Amino acid sequence: MFEPKISAANATATPDWQRYLVAQDWHRFTQADHRTWDRLNERQVRLLDGRIVSPFLAGWKRLGLYEPGIPELERLSDRLEAATGWRCVSVAGIVPDAEFFAMLSDKRFPVGNFIRDGRHLDYLEEPDCFHDIFGHVPLIAYQPMARLMEAMGNLGMAACAAGHGDIISRLYWYTVEFGLVRERGQTRILGAGLASSFGEARRSLEDDVPRPLFTVEEAAATPYENDHFQPMYFVSSALDDVAAELEALDPDALSRLAAYRPIKKPAAAAPSDSTNDSAT
Repeated sequence: MFEPKISAANATATPDWQRYLVAQDWHRFTQADHRTWDRLNERQVRLLDGRIVSPFLAGWKRLGLYEPGIPELERLSDRLEAATGWRCVSVAGIVPDAEFFAMLSDKRFPVGNFIRDGRHLDYLEEPDCFHDIFGHVPLIAYQPMARLMEAMGNLGMAACAAGHGDIISRLYWYTVEFGLVRERGQTRILGAGLASSFGEARRSLEDDVPRPLFTVEEAAATPYENDHFQPMYFVSSALDDVAAELEALDPDALSRLAAYRPIKKPAAAAPSDSTNDSAT
C-alpha cells in the first residue's frame, strides 16, 4: 500500500488477503536484529513522551512492548486480541491495497517479517516490523482506534471496487499514518509514520511546516508524497472525534468526496500550542 492511482480494475470482488501471509519465523532473527529493535524502541519511547497521544503509550505498556527483543507475533496477538479483538499477521512486504483493506476489515494487521539494518536506523525502503508493530499496534489496542481501523477496512474495500481507492488512501495517510491531533491543549502525534520515525516525529511538531486543520474534504482532495518527509501535516481536533468521523463514512460519502474540489485559498491553520493551556 498505497498505489499512486487505484482504480476499480485493481480490485477484486473478494480480495484474498491470506495468500500474502508468511511465517514470521521469529527464531530467524539474530541477536543483532533484536538489538536493533531495542535501540529503536528505547529511542522512540524517550522521544515520544509528551509528544504523542496518551492512548499510544498506554497501549505500548498494555501489550508488553517494553519487553526486550522483536515481539513474537502470536504472543503479541493474544494480548491485542484480548484488548480489542485484533490480531497481527506476518507478511513479506507491502500488501496491495484491496487486500490490505480486506485484512483490516477482518481485524488483522499486517506486519513485515523483517527489520531494518541496524547500521542505518533511519533508512527504510519499505515499512519493517518496527514501523508496523511500534508505530501502529499500540493504538489498535485502543477501542476507538480499533473500530476506526476496521471501518477503514470495510470502506477501503468498497472504495477500491468503486474506483475511489485514492480517496480512502488519502484519508488513511493523513490520519493513521501521518496525522497530528489536539490533546489537552497541545498538538500531539497520531500517525504511525511519525511515531516510528525519529526525524519526522520531531519535524512534524517542531519545524516550520504547514499544519492545517483536518477536514475530510481537504484531506481527501490532497495527494500525498511517500518518498520523503511530508511537506505538511493535517491536525485533527481530537483523537476520538476524528476516529468517529471517519468511522461514520460510507461509500456514498466517498463518492461525494471524489467530486469535491477544494477552494483555492490557504487552509485554516491548527491552533498554536503557545495560545492554549499546557497539557496537565
